Amino acid sequence: MVDQTKPKPTVVKNCIWAFVVGGLICTLGQVIMNFFSARGLSQVDAGSATAVVLVFLAALFTGLGWYDVLGKRAGAGSIVPITGFANAIVASAMEFKREGYIFGVGARIFSVAGPTLVFGFVVAVVIGLIKVVFG
Repeated sequence: MVDQTKPKPTVVKNCIWAFVVGGLICTLGQVIMNFFSARGLSQVDAGSATAVVLVFLAALFTGLGWYDVLGKRAGAGSIVPITGFANAIVASAMEFKREGYIFGVGARIFSVAGPTLVFGFVVAVVIGLIKVVFG
């Protein structure tokens, strides 16, 4: 009965919005990277600086409440880029701030993004070992 009355998800529309918003975030990243490259930074340094700027902007927008509005509209388009990782960390910190800076923010800041960090670290170690062993 409930399945008959609940609205059907608009999968195609959601996918298009995710694609557009994710593409716009990546386009912004490319514009920032081109800016740093034009100022004389190497490709590697410009990429690092771009990541820092995107993470800072995502953290700022999360703190202002804007990133949540974007996330509700864009879905995975705002979660998949590096900005989504920054959003996860800052949102966790904001949620547990009322419990104090040590036992709230410090203890639980990585509660959402922590498994991602651990998985990334383990995969990097495994790939590094494979490269060392097999050349």
